[in-house]
Amino acid sequence: MADQKQKRLFLLDAFALIFRGYYAFIKNPRINSKGMDTSAIMGFTNSLLDVIKRERPDHLAVCFDRGGSVDRVEMFPEYKANRDETPEAIKIAVPYIEKILKAMHIPILVKEGYEADDVIGTLSKQAEKQGYKTFMVTPDKDFAQLVSIDQCLVVVMKLGEYQRSRRNLK
Repeated sequence: MADQKQKRLFLLDAFALIFRGYYAFIKNPRINSKGMDTSAIMGFTNSLLDVIKRERPDHLAVCFDRGGSVDRVEMFPEYKANRDETPEAIKIAVPYIEKILKAMHIPILVKEGYEADDVIGTLSKQAEKQGYKTFMVTPDKDFAQLVSIDQCLVVVMKLGEYQRSRRNLK
């Protein structure tokens, strides 16, 4: 019997990719015929389709933040206190992106009170224990601290470009 190929799980950090997509077009926003800024939708969707086309994942899910990290705010009340308000175009884009994901039958993962990186880190470790090779797709280089021998970080640099990195912690 031939060896089975290790299954690959790709977990995407939704808001990190949405923000990246939005700001990639900040100087030349993508506006549709109704006047809606679709930059975030286009940027996110391009990144998603690029990963699907290049990597052909066995499993893929997109993780969203809902309500932020309760634990982090309790430990450090100033956590993200100095962040600018989310641009209105991104707020408007999120439901459209969720509809696109649902239409593509891509699971949307949300855990109230936790950030997407918490969910991605937890699921990556669980999947690794079950023999999966996991790929964390994000422009956030802080994910590198989560990467172990059977995991890979896919850092989205800009539209159409990304790099893989691996950190051997074992």
